Amino acid sequence: MRAWVAGLLDVVGVVVFVAVGRASHEESGTLTGVASTAWPFLAGLAVGWAVGRARRRPWALFPAGVVIWATTVAGGMALRAATGQGTAPAFVIVAASFLALALLGWRLVARLAARPAAT
Repeated sequence: MRAWVAGLLDVVGVVVFVAVGRASHEESGTLTGVASTAWPFLAGLAVGWAVGRARRRPWALFPAGVVIWATTVAGGMALRAATGQGTAPAFVIVAASFLALALLGWRLVARLAARPAAT
């Protein structure tokens, strides 16, 4: 799998997390609204890709996936706090859980799909 495909899947996971969250709170689904909520997590995602050196093996659940997930959550929350956006404990738990499913889930599926079929 190419690194750009893995990166795109990660970005889609973050954007879906934001879109679902905004919709569940009946907030605007405009591009500006989604972007204002997504940018801290997308910045954390970018840092995770750099720190985890994910370009080498972007589909790997560990270490790339775990580093990307942890950095996306921690970086996103730190940037939200620094810019006066909410970081309530319930939100942190929901964000960490959803992003784990999104960022680690596709890697797990890819790993399982790549295994040779048992005969």
